[in-house]
Amino acid sequence: MEKKLEELKLELQKVLEKEEIIVDDVTYEKKGKYNFLTITLDKIGGIDLETIVDATKIVDKVVDKANITDDSFIMDVISKERG
Repeated sequence: MEKKLEELKLELQKVLEKEEIIVDDVTYEKKGKYNFLTITLDKIGGIDLETIVDATKIVDKVVDKANITDDSFIMDVISKERG
């Protein structure tokens, strides 16, 4: 799974770099009875909600094409926390 996640991260970065979006992290984990694919995005100067929404549409297509697992999962596209 780690190799698939790394390949997915590279593919996402390639597609999102046109929008100057950075793919910070891609994780896949089981929480309770659900599987979660979490994609953390960032952008120089921060990333707003509208950009996350637009990026999610792009990410969804790439994730579908990547076919990382046969299991069902919930995909979360989130922004990197600032502190």
